[in-house]
Amino acid sequence: MEKRQLGTSEIQITPIIMGTWQAGKRMWVGIEDAETVKAMRAAFEAGITTFDTAEVYGEGHSEQIIGQALSDVRSQVVYASKVFANHLRPDLVVEACDRSLKNLNTDYIDLYQIHWPAGTWNSEAVPIAETMDALNKLKQQGKIRAIGVSNFSRAQIAEAAQYGRIDSLQPPYSLFWRWVEKDAMPYCTENNISIIAYSSLAQG
Repeated sequence: MEKRQLGTSEIQITPIIMGTWQAGKRMWVGIEDAETVKAMRAAFEAGITTFDTAEVYGEGHSEQIIGQALSDVRSQVVYASKVFANHLRPDLVVEACDRSLKNLNTDYIDLYQIHWPAGTWNSEAVPIAETMDALNKLKQQGKIRAIGVSNFSRAQIAEAAQYGRIDSLQPPYSLFWRWVEKDAMPYCTENNISIIAYSSLAQG
């Protein structure tokens, strides 16, 4: 499968990415770990090498399943995970990253994303400068390779970009949900920020 550059980073992602919210099992029914592992291996064998997860997907269970399924091919795959809105204080960002590294059974995360802006889901309104400072330090330490954001508006991305390189935006984007086209997409195009769509089938 032909790969694409993630933002301005050295990371190469596949145009089709496997999302793994369901692998966390929480909020889903009929999900069996063994079947999830088989699906991830089938995706890898079909050429999909980019896997997206988050600490909040089953409180780390999704990350653990990725670690089980793909550890033996770690050098050939790209892991993208996310820190949730309630962990955006610098100390909590570091703790969340360390938990995700352990769950994924790896010593680095290729793309680490802010899942939702601070203040959403009744979370603390942490200044983006503080969160970005922690993410920049994780990047310098080699624990993460690139920084991304999810569910951010154009203004929020631009603010975050004042404090460090943002290589991706993950918005909901489908034939039905197209507001990103008018808001953040032009900014991302101008600034070489990759757009990684989620819910591309509008959740059915």
